[in-house]
Amino acid sequence: MHALLKWIAGTLLLLFLLLTGPAIMAMSEQVVLGGSWRTADRSSTGLAPDPALTPEAVVQVYGARAFNWRGAFAAHTWIAVKPAGADSYTLHQVTRWRGLNSGPGVADAHWFGNRPHVLAELRGAEAERAIERIGTLLPEYPWPHHYRVWPGPNSNTFTAWITRRVPELRARLPAIAVGKDYMDSRMVDVAPSGTGVQFSVQGLLGILIAPEEGLEVNVLGLVMGIDPQAPGIKLPGIGQVRFGRSAESPGAAAASDR
Repeated sequence: MHALLKWIAGTLLLLFLLLTGPAIMAMSEQVVLGGSWRTADRSSTGLAPDPALTPEAVVQVYGARAFNWRGAFAAHTWIAVKPAGADSYTLHQVTRWRGLNSGPGVADAHWFGNRPHVLAELRGAEAERAIERIGTLLPEYPWPHHYRVWPGPNSNTFTAWITRRVPELRARLPAIAVGKDYMDSRMVDVAPSGTGVQFSVQGLLGILIAPEEGLEVNVLGLVMGIDPQAPGIKLPGIGQVRFGRSAESPGAAAASDR
């Protein structure tokens, strides 16, 4: 009986640690509950270089809080590319309603009301090589028609799968990018930034150590960790918290460090 009570107490404490952050975010102004996706803001934020003024190639990785209640837990990420001389961007992403899809779009649009942040960027010849590599990788993505909010594969699984194979991006996906740690049958792989290593059991339990991401511990798809670069800590739902500052939006810390 004593052992059972200890197990129950430990389980309740773990759930408290994992769910307190999302609960705080659900009550904050950073997450808009309710509303309609049909009328949500999808306008440009001005983060992407204007193709008319930028002849060089551009690759950008974006992240924004997910729509509605999912935003209390997670972010959505995507990749935007523009070859040299192109007059528009092509977006590569995975969505619940379309699976893996690529097509023209507004690279830096609000994600249904939530402002995005740049997580990684390449320009010029390096971007050209990355665009060619990404084009080669797209048909190889293992789950093009499979989307599962938790623990993956989902939009973040796709972005992380690409960035692992294009390490020059050095993409720092936000800690709240639930699904980024979901991997195939392998339990050990490079970190999404391509700068370290991670161990993960189907995105439900794991650990990541990398110069870009720092130290992350994944429990049931939610991440806690330490970022020595910021410096700061990472909390479920809240994301990055810099020492001496309030919580950062997805990718804000990463963007400001570049």
